Amino acid sequence: MSRPIFEVIALGPDDAVSAQAGGADRLELVTDMAADGLTPSRETFGAIRAAVDIPLRVMLRLTDGFSAGGTRQLDELCEAAQGLRAEGAEEFVLGFLDGSGAADLEAVHALVDVLDGCRWTFHRAIDRAADRDAVRLQLAGLPGLDTYLTAGSAKGVGDGMDVLCAEAARGGEPGYEPRLLVGGGLLLEHVPELRAAGLDGFHVGGAVRAGGWSGAVDPSAVRTWREVLDAPVAVG
Repeated sequence: MSRPIFEVIALGPDDAVSAQAGGADRLELVTDMAADGLTPSRETFGAIRAAVDIPLRVMLRLTDGFSAGGTRQLDELCEAAQGLRAEGAEEFVLGFLDGSGAADLEAVHALVDVLDGCRWTFHRAIDRAADRDAVRLQLAGLPGLDTYLTAGSAKGVGDGMDVLCAEAARGGEPGYEPRLLVGGGLLLEHVPELRAAGLDGFHVGGAVRAGGWSGAVDPSAVRTWREVLDAPVAVG
């Protein structure tokens, strides 16, 4: 079984340096966690890119929730994506639903066109979808889509364990080719069962910060997660 990928949320350069020092493989860059993570500025991206040398995935979302908004908001989001690409961003995070709980293909296609082949994650919008399998089939084959960030449930990983393990077993089926990146209330105690089920992507934010989102990323906490993720997987 391959070494798991470990992604940590970073709000700025100090977070990024600490996460890399602790053993993170990749960072998700956001701002404003009070709104569950919005698009950072070009300046913030540039400062983080200068501070670390691990891959960065940049959030594309301007408002809280999983709606892309109207035409004007979508245009603004596409402009933000263009600016971040001009700044050197090569990987992204996005995901929008329409009013019926299906993937908002107009918004997703508009951004995918701007990204022009860049790799991207469809984030936890899938946990609020009316039909998870249908969303996967809607998005199957889109250029650059290589990851789904999911807790298996809108309530978090603790509630979504069965879904996560079942979806891991479907890897390679149509719509299930992208990697599952487990995040959203993920705890260290969840890791052994998830690893035994074959999951190899993990994402944390507040779990590696002293005092939650008000505190900075703690490299020793990141290192603890790295060690647990890399531990031998129990078989049988």
